[in-house]
Amino acid sequence: MEVLWAPWRLDYILGPKPDTCPFCLPKHTDEDAARRILYRGRYSFVIMNIFPYNNGHLMVTPYRHVMSLVDLRPEEHHEMMDLMHESTRILTAHFSPQGINMGVNMGEAAGAGIKEHLHFHLVPRWVGDSSFMAFASETRVIPEHIDHTYASLKPYFDEFKTKQSAKEEES
Repeated sequence: MEVLWAPWRLDYILGPKPDTCPFCLPKHTDEDAARRILYRGRYSFVIMNIFPYNNGHLMVTPYRHVMSLVDLRPEEHHEMMDLMHESTRILTAHFSPQGINMGVNMGEAAGAGIKEHLHFHLVPRWVGDSSFMAFASETRVIPEHIDHTYASLKPYFDEFKTKQSAKEEES
């Protein structure tokens, strides 16, 4: 039997599990780096998936605790689509993926891991990234530590925030 070492997973296994929704954020930003929040908009935010399918696996999530796309207000779904667009641009610029999977799972039957709070996934993909590990042993290999990925993506989102702030001041 082959052994794949992933010692960073021990923090999750032994660590405390939150009693609250991981997508319901505090208003302060003190925990943003620890939570891997890349961008805070007016109605929604971009966060890294801490259990990614691939490097750069992002999620776009409304602040409001809603379960369904139809429960979003127009300004929320407009901003979420803008953040999907910008996240795609950033992932393409940084990782040069050959494709990006995007999706939302509404409800447990659809596969939502956190069904109570709507969130969209963006997963960069490369031809051949579904290696024998995923096929033969149901194991994924993520080649870059999540902290390094966060540090490399954060400047892109900071630049986008600066541009968005400038646009708001002009209006």
